[in-house]
Amino acid sequence: MADKKLVEAITSMSEDFAQWYTDVVKKAELIDYSNVKGCMVIKPAGYALWENIQRELDRRFKETGVENVYMPMFIPESLLQREKDHVEGFAPEVAWVTHGGLNPLQERMCVRPTSETLFCDFYKGDIQSYRDLPKVYNQWCSVVRWEKETRPFLRSREFLWQEGHTAHATEEEAVARTEQMLNVYADFCAEVLAIPVVKGRKTDKEKFAGAVATYTIEALMHDGKALQSGTSHNFGTGFAEAFGIQYTDKDNKLQYVHQTSWGVSTRIIGAIIMVHGDDSGLVLPPAIAPTQVMIVPIMQKKEGVLEKAAELKSELINAGFRVKVDDSDKSPGFKFSEQEMRGIPLRVEVGPKDIEAGKCIICRRDTREKIEVALSDLNDTIAKLLPQIQSDMLERAKAHLAEHTYEAKTREEFEQVFAEKSGFVKAMWCGERECEEKIKEEMSVTSRCMPFEQECLSENCVYCGKPAKKMVYWGRAY
Repeated sequence: MADKKLVEAITSMSEDFAQWYTDVVKKAELIDYSNVKGCMVIKPAGYALWENIQRELDRRFKETGVENVYMPMFIPESLLQREKDHVEGFAPEVAWVTHGGLNPLQERMCVRPTSETLFCDFYKGDIQSYRDLPKVYNQWCSVVRWEKETRPFLRSREFLWQEGHTAHATEEEAVARTEQMLNVYADFCAEVLAIPVVKGRKTDKEKFAGAVATYTIEALMHDGKALQSGTSHNFGTGFAEAFGIQYTDKDNKLQYVHQTSWGVSTRIIGAIIMVHGDDSGLVLPPAIAPTQVMIVPIMQKKEGVLEKAAELKSELINAGFRVKVDDSDKSPGFKFSEQEMRGIPLRVEVGPKDIEAGKCIICRRDTREKIEVALSDLNDTIAKLLPQIQSDMLERAKAHLAEHTYEAKTREEFEQVFAEKSGFVKAMWCGERECEEKIKEEMSVTSRCMPFEQECLSENCVYCGKPAKKMVYWGRAY
């Protein structure tokens, strides 16, 4: 009864995808709700995922010359006001601090929604000469945005992220860094999270407030909605001019620096859940899974079973795998359901008869395939299976992306696809903001990106019929 109840606690995806998502994050104990409206408690299972994301991204950043720093969490109002577009873009979501203790502050401070202005203020004093460039800094921190509608990981009033902020001598260097970091994100998603993404540039309507250009990676969730999973912005000299960040070049002339910014947040955990999960719960790619192998002892009260489980765990840990033993007093069926709910890539079942026969059963979480393996071959088998699972999960996600990416050449086709199907639609666009706004207003569809790999599907804009300028991926998004 208990086993059935655990699985029944999850609404099926086909019945109600939003409820399925909420059930999974709760039952897999990734988050809990808090008394602070719109803010979540990230529990150990959820935070362990973030730690693995952080560790892997941080390593990749540092390989490109990034250094970590930390900025204050408060921004004086006068500082935020320096860049007009930027402050307008964030004004509705800013949380303000008006008192320090019992005393009103002379100037109110905002809790950082993002840190461009703080980095700019710092760079103004830190950069004097071309010898001080480039500055390639990143910080891991939390930010606050007063969202009206919240959903675990996808949208909360406080969330964790990293934000890179760089300063360069030339436009070419800034453009190169913007694109380089987007590629770091895309490679990370594919190689570590087993999530394929579409890379491209945001339209001016959708770009970051204050940026010259915003580049994005867009992932497709199981329900056919898009999730913006990482962004990289080229600021040009806009912020430098607003903040007076200048350097003396080799000819002793004053120049403005060229800046970039790029970030990924805990929202990426939402992508892992919605790309790979199923009706039994999470399905975690081995590269990111906090526990890669769960050993479940069968008839564990029998002599030698727990000892053998501990011995196997020790051998596997020494071989470099992340392993746990579930020696709780729950029934094996309940343990299997729980391990599936938590998305642990491999389960090893071992009982008295197995030990006697010198074998065990391995079960894959992604396919539920069961394999009988000699105990002496366990290390080698797991060493082959984990990369295989990782690769298979990426291939399945790629197939889902391909199957749910459509083309529309006429307005009729465009409207029909969104009325009948879910996913990305590739279609030509005139490049005019007014047309893009009408599409959003009338169809609840937004431009996701203008992909780097452009195709000419037709000569005219799919919506207004004017001459087309760009091929765009359109979709409904989280």
